[in-house]
Amino acid sequence: MKNYIARHQPRARKRDALLSGIGSLLALMAVGGLSVLSDTPLLMAPFGATCVLLFSVPSSPLSQPINVIGGHMVATIISLVLVSFLPPTWWALAIGVGLTITVMGLLRITHPPAGADPIVIMLAAPGIDFLFTPVLLGSLILVAVAKAVHRSTGVTYPLQPVEPATVQEDAA
Repeated sequence: MKNYIARHQPRARKRDALLSGIGSLLALMAVGGLSVLSDTPLLMAPFGATCVLLFSVPSSPLSQPINVIGGHMVATIISLVLVSFLPPTWWALAIGVGLTITVMGLLRITHPPAGADPIVIMLAAPGIDFLFTPVLLGSLILVAVAKAVHRSTGVTYPLQPVEPATVQEDAA
């Protein structure tokens, strides 16, 4: 039982926890405020989870811009295709989530909050414009705010690209 209740996450410094909350607040205020000003919905529930990654663990591969933007875009494209062919049933939602996770993994753009996109999209059945607002524009705003907040606090975001290791072929 001890394994189930042990905390594996390292202790957060109070300053870091506070900055994570403030960064998330600013990011969602930017998205929400622009929604009101433009009279265009830019918020969706998975963006709250995106903020957890962007501001609590900005050095995670799952928090990088390509993962945030690409993950939400791929999830939305898959979901918009599926919603045109499948009914909004529990099994169709499961297919959407499973397919989204598979494709994100294959493309190396896994972003866990995007795993919720198929549920949102398949239940709401929005039009193709949902891909651009809220998904693309909202994701771009979140990443831009994360970049600004982290720059102002001295946190490196996004990470620098890592050069892939070269494969040495056997001469034998």
